[in-house]
Amino acid sequence: MLHAVIMAGGSGTRFWPASRTLRPKQLLSLHGDRTMLQSTVDRLGDLVPASRQMIVTNKILVDAIAEQLPALPAKNIVGEPCKRDTAPCVGLAAALVYHEDNDAIMVVMPSDHVIASEQAFQQAITAGEALIKQDPTRIVTYGIRPTYAAESFGYVQRGDAIESPGASAFAVEQFREKPDAETAQRYLDAGSFYWNSGIFLWRASTILEALQKNEPEMYAHIAAIAERIGKDDYAETLEHEFAAIQGKSIDYAVMEQYPNVVVIEAEFPWDDVGSWQALTRLHSPDADGNTVVGSHVGIDTQGCIVHTHEGHTVVTIDVDDLIVVQTPDATLVAPKHAEERVREVAKALRERGLDGLL
Repeated sequence: MLHAVIMAGGSGTRFWPASRTLRPKQLLSLHGDRTMLQSTVDRLGDLVPASRQMIVTNKILVDAIAEQLPALPAKNIVGEPCKRDTAPCVGLAAALVYHEDNDAIMVVMPSDHVIASEQAFQQAITAGEALIKQDPTRIVTYGIRPTYAAESFGYVQRGDAIESPGASAFAVEQFREKPDAETAQRYLDAGSFYWNSGIFLWRASTILEALQKNEPEMYAHIAAIAERIGKDDYAETLEHEFAAIQGKSIDYAVMEQYPNVVVIEAEFPWDDVGSWQALTRLHSPDADGNTVVGSHVGIDTQGCIVHTHEGHTVVTIDVDDLIVVQTPDATLVAPKHAEERVREVAKALRERGLDGLL
């Protein structure tokens, strides 16, 4: 059967001050009325019932996620004891899914993407499921055709075409990490590279075997946890064994080395919503090129991104290309070109004893 695993443990530091430790980006409504996590679950439609949906997150977010997803069984919200990157997250989820269903196929996805067409998304997942049923050793990923020379995404290079009813599928030639500007332009010009969506499909047994082969130490800890599922000491074992894992991304641990990866060209509109500038792609700018979510009065203001809290109006005069984000207890003002430096806010606040703003 098909199971869905949603990775929702990120901290969303680039979306401060709206994103906080106990309410990170995936729990915010940045596009529409539903939060990003709720929209991710909604996107599954009838493809995967709630009983086969799993959220893997930071243990401090379990209660907040349960509140946002009341239809989800409590045991399906898995709290990691500590942050260990995506490979341990995937390994833990695969062990839990495999315990329930030895023949399970898993679709694994981040919780903070915007995908405009639920129908196209579901069709792509169904096509990937068919490819895995043809060859159970396959791993399927989804590539986004690039529209510009992005330096902030990883890339997947396609190889030979693979017969796949309902989707354009190719053998993966290679994975590439985030490139510099010149390399990104070369990838765009080549026409054979996709943005790496971070959405994967595989049998639970396949990914566990791949981790066992490529990351034996990590797998040993996952196996120790799996052995105690359903036992009285499971929580204690999870806490101890998971903390002992050396963190690594699933791309490094498996995807870049696995010999049988297929990429499906995604037909759905996609955005990874990585920073405040993503709002310009999600909301139509006004006549002056300002992207406004909330209440804003601009006088001689062009190209700004303004996000305000309900009941609060921001006024800007004679400014260009700023990010202005207002919340009840903090306000961010930064030039758009420096948006990556929002990551530095957490360290600066801690140094000044302002941990309460994190």
